[in-house]
Amino acid sequence: MPVNRSVKSRAKLQVTNQVSSASRAQLNLINKVALAAEQGNPIPEKPIVFMKPTTSYITEGQSIKIPLGCKTLFFEVELGVIIGRRCSKVQEQEVDDYIGGYCLVLDMTAQDFQRGAKAKGHPWCLSKGFDTACPVSDFIPKEKVKNYSDIELWLKVNGLIKQKSSTSDMIFSFPQVISYISSYITLEEGDVIITGSPAGAGPVEPGEIIEAGLADIMNIKFPVIAQ
Repeated sequence: MPVNRSVKSRAKLQVTNQVSSASRAQLNLINKVALAAEQGNPIPEKPIVFMKPTTSYITEGQSIKIPLGCKTLFFEVELGVIIGRRCSKVQEQEVDDYIGGYCLVLDMTAQDFQRGAKAKGHPWCLSKGFDTACPVSDFIPKEKVKNYSDIELWLKVNGLIKQKSSTSDMIFSFPQVISYISSYITLEEGDVIITGSPAGAGPVEPGEIIEAGLADIMNIKFPVIAQ
C-alpha cells in the first residue's frame, strides 16, 4: 500500500509537556485479530503503514471537528510509541533503545471518505488526515509503561464503553512494527508510531464526548463538534 508522504518535517520530543505538533504520525493499519475479523479483512502478512499529517494533531482543550461533507466519523483508540532518537534499519532486538516514551492516541476516520476512495482504487489520505484527526495525550515517560506488550486500552463515548483490549492482542509487536517501518522510512526523534486499534470502532456525532485511557496511567477527553 502506498504511504502518504504529504508531511515530512523533523520534530523535537516534548518530554515535559505534550507530543510536538511537528511530529509525524505513522500508523500501522489492522494490528488486532479481532479488528480484522470485525471488518472482514484477512490478517495481514506484514504491517500496513500510512501517515497522518502533522496538522491533524490536537491536544486536550481542543475539539474533534467532523470534516466538511463527512457523514460517518469513526473513533479508534491506540497506543502511540514516540521515537526518542533517529533510527533507520533498526533490528527488532534494538527497538527498545529507540523508544523515547508513549502517548495515547485517537485515530479518527472519515469512514465514508475512506470507503468511497477504496472503491475507486484511490488513495484515502483525506479520510485519516483531516484537521483534528489525531487527538493525542500528553507525553508518557518510558518508565511509566512497565510492559508495553500487555497494557489495557479503553474508550468510552458519552460514558459508555465502546473499546477495551490489551496490547497483547496485537498481530505485530512494537519491535516488529518499528523495525519494519525503519527498514524503509527513517524515523526521526519525536515521530509517533500508532500501533493499532482494538475491535469496537464506531461512529460519533456532534455533541458527543470521547474519553479514552491507558490502564490507570493516562486519560484523555475530547468533544466532537460539527464544522
